[in-house]
Amino acid sequence: MKKAARWWRTLRRAFPGAPPGGLLQRSRFAPGESVRRAFPGARPIKGILRRSRFAPGELVGLLIILALLAGCGTGPDDRDTLRFGLATSPLTLDPRYATDATSARLIRLLYQPLVDLDASGKPIPVLADWQRLSPTRYRFRLRPDRPLFHDGSKLSARDVKATYSSVLDPGNGSPLLASLEKVQSIKAPNPEIIEFVLTAPDPLFPGRLTLGIAPASLLAAGHPLNRAPVGSGPFRFEKWPEEGRLVLRRRRDGQRFEFLHVPDPTVRVLKLLRSEIHMLQNDLPKELVAYLEDRKEISLQREQGSTFTYLGFNLNDPVTGHPQVRLAIAHALDRQEIIRYVFKGTARPAQALLPPEHWAGHPALPEYPYDPMRARELLREAGFDAHSPAHISYKTSSDPFRVRLATIIQHQLRQVGIEVEVQSYDWGTFYGDIKAGRFQMYSLSWVGVKLPDAFEYIFHSESVPPQGANRGHFEDPQSDFLIEQAEKAGNLSQQANVYRQLQVRLLQQLPYVPLWYEDNVFAARQGISDYQLAPDGNYDGLVALEFRL
Repeated sequence: MKKAARWWRTLRRAFPGAPPGGLLQRSRFAPGESVRRAFPGARPIKGILRRSRFAPGELVGLLIILALLAGCGTGPDDRDTLRFGLATSPLTLDPRYATDATSARLIRLLYQPLVDLDASGKPIPVLADWQRLSPTRYRFRLRPDRPLFHDGSKLSARDVKATYSSVLDPGNGSPLLASLEKVQSIKAPNPEIIEFVLTAPDPLFPGRLTLGIAPASLLAAGHPLNRAPVGSGPFRFEKWPEEGRLVLRRRRDGQRFEFLHVPDPTVRVLKLLRSEIHMLQNDLPKELVAYLEDRKEISLQREQGSTFTYLGFNLNDPVTGHPQVRLAIAHALDRQEIIRYVFKGTARPAQALLPPEHWAGHPALPEYPYDPMRARELLREAGFDAHSPAHISYKTSSDPFRVRLATIIQHQLRQVGIEVEVQSYDWGTFYGDIKAGRFQMYSLSWVGVKLPDAFEYIFHSESVPPQGANRGHFEDPQSDFLIEQAEKAGNLSQQANVYRQLQVRLLQQLPYVPLWYEDNVFAARQGISDYQLAPDGNYDGLVALEFRL
């Protein structure tokens, strides 16, 4: 401990004026900082700051961390519990209401759906097999080997009907209602059979039934599934004793898992190195990913992902609602440089919500080239110049890496004459503002999108909240027409053709400026094995995970 104290004094000299814990906050960049201050010691290349190595202060910080580790030992040795570090806390564990990625990923562990989707977005059976009796009638037969609910009761057709009826009741305010709007009736003629009758044909319908099933008795009693979930998934709920700490048990062997909210990525990595957590996934600055790759006590996996990151806009705003301004922003962003020097190559440029490998994805969408001169011309056409620049407020989460990206985007937009004020908030406040439409511009990601009906939920003019997630109030008759035509198509091939036309149209209209698809990264202590990364970044790999700590 004396050695640690000496290193702490060194730290205080290295970062004079830093508050206690300042080392662990070095990855945060205040919204108003310039890119030069955000990346001290880096040298600019085409408007982006190259960081092939750690900045000097960060390197000192890492060396001090290593010394502290050497001097103070490791975290608690609790072999009964595996700890997973989360960048954000779940907002709900009720499958009827989850819209954030962390909630959705944990819900997949707690509940099982009738149907899931494979990596290409096609439906596969989970709790039930199905028959298409007619274009508007589907019969699902529950599988005899289905698991019991966590309370020991048997999952039946009555539970399926109750779960979906709850979502279809407008009074319950489920955000999933829009995706099931064609359901006319649900019947459960016996405990093993559920029948859905639709108002119109829907070739995608089986793939829409990915909602986790809850017990009908608990739904009728108003049980708080959001805080005390009961499902039939491979994990059961144990307790949620405090915000930022959720405890689940794996059903097959009783293994205990704690999910701990550690928002600062540097702290999260430090906890991993000290065995205070045993694993983490995604939401790390790429310098820390590279650092973990060199640590012999850490195993690291990396796979191409499908999480779509974008800039969203309030289209009722006089600035961001101007098509020329959004087009200028698209040309002002040097995404390739950001991917190369900030993501260290662990992302790929995106042109649409769906990646090109999806069955409805577009294999050859054009890319807006980085062209600052063209961006300035477009701004002049929109009525903005050096004497009267466009002003935009840009909301993001307080995650340090997201703030860093926002700062870079702020810098690049400033180079073409757009003044940007970055506003960062804790996740709950930020996401609440976005859902309520309190923004001018923001950045977010769509995680786990596998069905192309998401285009209707996000972009149709009738999908403004609370009916859907058209939070920017995008209205385009041609886009609406293509969305509706895709729904009427008789088969997946016809649908794919229409959806590809729609993606071309959206890239022209730019309700979103597409940014990139980020790779998925999983880091764990040596001894943890058999975790399989999924393209959508879910946590399903925890079901098969093994460990010897």
